[in-house]
Amino acid sequence: MSARVAEFVIRSAIEPWQRIGLTVVNGVAQAGSVRLRFEPPASDGEAGLAAWGLIDSTTQSTDIDGLVTSHMESFDPPVAANALEIVGFDHVVVNTSSLERTCGAIEAATGAPLKRIRDAGPGIRQGFHRLGEVIVEVVESPRVTAPTASLWGFVWNVADLHEVCERLGPDVVSLPKAAVQPGRFIATVRASVGLGLPLALMTP
Repeated sequence: MSARVAEFVIRSAIEPWQRIGLTVVNGVAQAGSVRLRFEPPASDGEAGLAAWGLIDSTTQSTDIDGLVTSHMESFDPPVAANALEIVGFDHVVVNTSSLERTCGAIEAATGAPLKRIRDAGPGIRQGFHRLGEVIVEVVESPRVTAPTASLWGFVWNVADLHEVCERLGPDVVSLPKAAVQPGRFIATVRASVGLGLPLALMTP
């Protein structure tokens, strides 16, 4: 059995997430089967994905190629209704300067094998692991030069993407467009909303 992602720690103000329709109670929200735990931005104002929590990992490593990792007991997060109508957590993006290094570290620490590698343009490759509900999309790019990997952003599946986009409006989220996956559509929440990290919404 390989690990599954149970939690992400987000350094961000909560209000922008509530404005797009996410229900946050006592600093905690839910996306699919994954808990989202909010912390204030760092003292220098830096926001983003700070860490993830795993269940059933094959090791107790707290650093997976730079990804800050905690290990948790199994739990069932409470179902929290929200205006986004999230039906599942599609994937998290991890940025790296070396696909082999990061994917090797993830597999060694969690037992989750590298499923496939995809060429996504000049110098860009994507590797995919599955940790429970969450697909971990590791992206190698020439723009990334750090010696370790970093958590970057999310994609969530929502019940009615077109309704969400119409309700939030084009100043908040882009118009839906065809996704890489055939038959699916995706829209991106604009950086000006202030979530502190990239977020896209997708049809199931």
